Amino acid sequence: MKTHARQRHFIIQLFAACITALLTTASPVTAEPLFDDPKHKVVYQFNKADPDYMDHVLFSVGALLRKYGDDIHIVVTAIGPGIHILAKNPRRPVPGIIKKRVSSLSSYGVSFHACGNTMKAMGWTENDMLDFAEVVEIGADDLLLLQEQGYSYISW
Repeated sequence: MKTHARQRHFIIQLFAACITALLTTASPVTAEPLFDDPKHKVVYQFNKADPDYMDHVLFSVGALLRKYGDDIHIVVTAIGPGIHILAKNPRRPVPGIIKKRVSSLSSYGVSFHACGNTMKAMGWTENDMLDFAEVVEIGADDLLLLQEQGYSYISW
C-alpha cells in the first residue's frame, strides 16, 4: 500500500514540476488580438440637451452600429448641455427612452466621453456620472485627439 502512495505522490510531483517548467520556460505569448482594429472610427460631438436632438444623434449612432457591427468604433463626446445624458442625476430633462438608449449603446461597445471642463463648471465629479462614462479633461481636446487618430468627426 505504501508503494502505491509513494508512486502516486511521485507522479503528482512530477506532473506539477512539468507544468511549472512549461509555464516558466515558455516564450512570451505574442498572440494577435482576437479582432483587428475596426475599419471605421467615428466621433460624435454631443452638445445639446434638446430631446429631439438627443433622439436624432443616438438614432444615427445606432444606425451606424447596425450597419457596421464589429467593424466600427463609435465615441460620443458629451460637452456643454449635452453632458446631461451621462449624469446619474441630470439637471436638465433626459427622457427615459434616451437614458435606456445610451445605456444600451454602451453595452454594444459605443464609448461615451464626458467633458471634464463642463463637469467642473457644474460642480460634478466622476461619481456624478454613469459608470460607463469616461471622463476626459477637455471635450474639445478629445474631439481633436480622436480625429488625429483617424476618427471621422460628426457634428449635429
